Amino acid sequence: MDRQEAIDYLLEHYEQPRQHGALDPADVTMPGGNPGCGDVVTVYLRVDPETKTIAEATFEGEGCTISQAAASILLEQMQGKPLDYVENLDFSWMIDELGREIVQSRPRCATLALGTLKAAIKKYHNDQIRAELGDAAGVEDIQSFSI
Repeated sequence: MDRQEAIDYLLEHYEQPRQHGALDPADVTMPGGNPGCGDVVTVYLRVDPETKTIAEATFEGEGCTISQAAASILLEQMQGKPLDYVENLDFSWMIDELGREIVQSRPRCATLALGTLKAAIKKYHNDQIRAELGDAAGVEDIQSFSI
């Protein structure tokens, strides 16, 4: 893809984002942001527990064209992908996907959504482990205890 095609691709996703909006119910809601520039992305993730794939992922956010377009592009492509596939994605992949020449001066903006999606998957795994340990130990809801 040449430079102008890459710019058009980003602008299209920024102006007409895919996978945009809150997801209810979501297995995980994960906020992410770049405090230095004000970009914010919240990823909502629903996982198919049988296949360990992304059943649905959406986002809400605000910020620059690159950060918001990247979220749209990423989450559109990750529908149905195995969790371990996403966990193994390299941040360079995201930069290449967006057009290295266009986003090379803004790598944090370009990779915000991928980092946030990876954090959401990690939280999903941690929540599953906690649930399994809680079920195995017969632990009751912690809120039922008083101190």
